[in-house]
Amino acid sequence: MPSTIAAVQAVAPSAYLDASADASAPAAPAGTNGPAFAAQLAGAVDNAQALSSESKTLAIQAVTGDLNDVHQATIASTRASLTLELVAAVRNKGVDAFNEIMRMQA
Repeated sequence: MPSTIAAVQAVAPSAYLDASADASAPAAPAGTNGPAFAAQLAGAVDNAQALSSESKTLAIQAVTGDLNDVHQATIASTRASLTLELVAAVRNKGVDAFNEIMRMQA
């Protein structure tokens, strides 16, 4: 029986941060200065909130029977979860870096 499964393509972590990004296009490198990093992090948090809101809306539609394709709710939930995990990991690394810098100054 021939396999009809397509090859799995790698997805850059930035694809989870920006829902409107084209997954096939390479992400532009982020700036190395403070304001650019802060803007990227704020955008990631805003996107995580938007994905969470979309996930909740689709979950409500699935429970009430208004959703035709339950896969949409599952995918939205997974995207929201992965985005939140990624934002939390970046935040934790930032806090760790800050604490290390403070330790070096003491």
